[in-house]
Amino acid sequence: MPNIVIFSGSSHHDLSQKVADRLGLELGKVVTKKFSNQETCVEIGESVRGEDVYIVQSGCGEINDNLMELLIMINACKIASSYRVTAVIPCFPYARQDKKDKGRAPISAKLVANMLSVAGADHIITMDLHASQIQGFFDIAVDNLYAEPAVIQWIKENIPEWKNGIIVSPDAGGAKRVTSIADRLNVEFALIHKERKKANEVDRMVLVGDVKDRVAILVDDMADTCGTVCHAAEKLLSAGATKVYAILTHGIFSGPAISRINNAAFEAVVVTNTIPQEEKMKHCPKIQVIDISMILAEAIRRTHNGESVSYLFSHVPL
Repeated sequence: MPNIVIFSGSSHHDLSQKVADRLGLELGKVVTKKFSNQETCVEIGESVRGEDVYIVQSGCGEINDNLMELLIMINACKIASSYRVTAVIPCFPYARQDKKDKGRAPISAKLVANMLSVAGADHIITMDLHASQIQGFFDIAVDNLYAEPAVIQWIKENIPEWKNGIIVSPDAGGAKRVTSIADRLNVEFALIHKERKKANEVDRMVLVGDVKDRVAILVDDMADTCGTVCHAAEKLLSAGATKVYAILTHGIFSGPAISRINNAAFEAVVVTNTIPQEEKMKHCPKIQVIDISMILAEAIRRTHNGESVSYLFSHVPL
């Protein structure tokens, strides 16, 4: 087997370090800097000839700069004769632009997929894609890992009355994710139907299901401005829920998100560390983080050794 090398992009160094520590490896030497005209420059500081290369870069922060940096790093490794290049993208950028929802709309997720392939990626590892069909935008192998096992573990360990809980999806799109978690916890589920007049603004909401005298656990794949989950929390409390938790895989938290969460009646807002959360946690004591570095690390280890990754769809690695 070729040796394994893990490089970190500049978007989420902490996660890359945790993944490397878990695998007992040092992060590869790479220097990313910007020229004075803001062009990205990447220097790979060690030989990757014949190596199995993994590049960890999440779609957060300066998204376009980070995406460009990832493409350049993939290409640098590719033309330096690496055996295989895998892009590990915990939060896939542009994942919400995955269909033509109105005339002349771009399908940017497909464009990103093409860019990654053209740059020279041989394999993609990502987590909780906004729509699983995005895997079909690629002609290369994509492993879409799930935070679900880690979420279920968190619920059992941190919500004492989870057996009297109800798992709620804040929109119809997340119904599948919610029913899967509800089945595995053996509790009921509810969903909220929302109508949007324009992006990032919710118009009205209708709750389907009975949450009276129960602990409501809102589950979604991402929260950006948090309008949806905060509206949903109000709706659930007015429908008689005793407590409301929110569990979200990707906590983007842009714009007014933090002040909305602080003003909303959540017991806790739980996110994974696919996106760095340290800064946001300082401003919002309700945010708690589930570490998913071991899931990514195990996926990398299994891919490198040619083992099956599907075990991770239902188990958290020890």
